[in-house]
Amino acid sequence: MGTLKKQDTDIIWLYFDNPSFFFITQVLLMTVSNVNVFGKLYVVATPIGNLADISFRAVEVLKTVDMIAAEDTRHVKMLLQHYGITNKLVSLHQHNEEKASGGLLEKLREGLSIALVSDAGTPLLSDPGMPLVKLVKDAGLDVVPVPGACALIAALSAGGLPVTQFSFEGFLPRTSSARKAFFSERLHLTKTWVFYESCHRILASLEDMAEVLPLDRMIVIAREITKLHETIVKVPLSRALEMVSENENMRKGEFVVIVDGAEEEDKKQLMTLEQEKVLRILLRECSIKTAVAMAVDITGVRKKIVYQAALLIDQENDG
Repeated sequence: MGTLKKQDTDIIWLYFDNPSFFFITQVLLMTVSNVNVFGKLYVVATPIGNLADISFRAVEVLKTVDMIAAEDTRHVKMLLQHYGITNKLVSLHQHNEEKASGGLLEKLREGLSIALVSDAGTPLLSDPGMPLVKLVKDAGLDVVPVPGACALIAALSAGGLPVTQFSFEGFLPRTSSARKAFFSERLHLTKTWVFYESCHRILASLEDMAEVLPLDRMIVIAREITKLHETIVKVPLSRALEMVSENENMRKGEFVVIVDGAEEEDKKQLMTLEQEKVLRILLRECSIKTAVAMAVDITGVRKKIVYQAALLIDQENDG
């Protein structure tokens, strides 16, 4: 009998020197520690309205993975049925993802592949999935993006406002005071900023915005993107508020709102530290309305600037 060689892949080949009786016997010595048999997590973008807005690759991934982790299994079934996909579904949503992610990681370690999908668009962007992706990445396993539809990017691409720099803010706070403080913090931001809003709060959010931002600030309202009643309008804030107030249809659907950045000149209209100190003292003793009126008389700063500063200070005190 000939020599015995151990290969890097733990394959041992047995050589027999007799030419008339030559054969090769392959013995596989595999251990999980030496061979990577872990599964992959695929982050798959799905349509945001039009079912045709999905890539061939995404369909193939959804067909071939071992299971699909979905925000709402009932919702994703419509997409899967449309493309003739029958696959195992597991639920992964904001109420269970912290607990469920550990179990999915174990499935990946066992060699199973998993696709992560949200109800619509790209997972993690104001949707569940971050705990799972973080857990998988921290464990050293592969996370593979399968790009596609995204309401944020779709709105930016068709909105007509600058996109060289922008910030995405997700969904706005639920209360009016918190929204006003949010808008005040971004009043002098010079880059484009974007947020999502629901049909239930779009009017209230625009009303709050109009109390803080200049009424001539350009904004884009994009609703029902890729759907039958898709609407994308670029108008001053004052006009946007009129449109949403007067037209019931403009209060239906899911919204992406894009706000133009402030002019550089606007940044010069901030209160000085001494002026802000006066306002803070007044706010300790007076209501916001009274404190603002007195601060305007004392400092000479425009009322809107003082009011915005007062909202921020009030939020600090509440926190």
